[in-house]
Amino acid sequence: MTVKKWTAAQVAQKVIDHEDLFILDVRNADAYEDWKIEGHKFEYVNIPYFELLDGVEEILPKFPADKDVLVVCAKEGSSVMIAEMLSEAGREAAYLEGGMKSWSSYLEPIKVSDLKNGGELYQFVRLGKGCLSYMVISDGEAAIIDAVRFTDVFTNFAKEKGAEIKHVFDTHLHADHISGGRHIAAETGATYYLPPKDAAEVVFEYTPLTDRLNVKIGASQINVNALYSPGHTIGSTSFVIDNQFLLTGDILFIDSIGRPDLAGLAEDWVGDLRETLYSRYRELAEDLVVLPAHFMIIDELNEDGTVARRLGDLFKENHGLNIEDEAEFRRTVTDHLPPQPNAYQQIRHVNMGKMNPDNDEQTEMEIGPNRCAVR
Repeated sequence: MTVKKWTAAQVAQKVIDHEDLFILDVRNADAYEDWKIEGHKFEYVNIPYFELLDGVEEILPKFPADKDVLVVCAKEGSSVMIAEMLSEAGREAAYLEGGMKSWSSYLEPIKVSDLKNGGELYQFVRLGKGCLSYMVISDGEAAIIDAVRFTDVFTNFAKEKGAEIKHVFDTHLHADHISGGRHIAAETGATYYLPPKDAAEVVFEYTPLTDRLNVKIGASQINVNALYSPGHTIGSTSFVIDNQFLLTGDILFIDSIGRPDLAGLAEDWVGDLRETLYSRYRELAEDLVVLPAHFMIIDELNEDGTVARRLGDLFKENHGLNIEDEAEFRRTVTDHLPPQPNAYQQIRHVNMGKMNPDNDEQTEMEIGPNRCAVR
């Protein structure tokens, strides 16, 4: 029986299409508990590969007969071996090409909407890391917001759409993943914007992303308006696009709110976080559709795979937006912080331009789940 190889793109499609999948994860238990492939209708069993070296016959009853079986490991090698053993035992199985390393890297571009004055808005969903990036396209011009480090995905997509990348924005200095923003700008000649309050230690040139900055994309006048919204970082900035969409960076998520501690200043920034969520955002139109820079759990994805929700609905449903007492809010935020992202200090220094790790080192820095939210 032939062992099949699945790509991260194929697995992503099963997530987006709400399809069934049974995953045999052969990494060590601690790695599995920390981070795994998430799907709406996925089932899992975790058995470290070294426990299977003497044979897989005993685990065959664990596998449902009516579902595809995918073997997953860190980088591919162990899953190939176990998938071959399953095949020899008479059970068809596939392995994930590149393992969790490839899953962490994969981006799925999904169209969010046509824009009222002509143009399109796309969301790039990094399912394995919970990162969300954006591209606005209008009349042959493109703007990118919160690009991750896989720059070819964005430049190739823009070429496919016949668009020239003119503007690249980071809503803040990221600490959980390495930004591709300034590298895309350098490659394409686009203008790179970064909030100056987050850029005190950067060692490269940038254009200040300031409050109420208005950048127009294409002849159809798609407005990208900046809104200063500190709290996750001191410089965090949101965007209102075409008076339809609110890009919140890491300040507001669908089911949670941003954490204020990744520069070691939780007590200082929690007040800014509350001011943004409970005052600045309350002044905005409730019909704006929130598009965050991350998602936390698979249930935040919509039926089409996008992560988006009306602001007015979040005011009603998101617990972080419904804590009236300020002292209670402070306690909730500072007492419910998850573990900090892997290598977050090094990632901040990479995004400042102070470190230049190679691709393998960058991959290791980013391995693991997204941890940008207050639980």
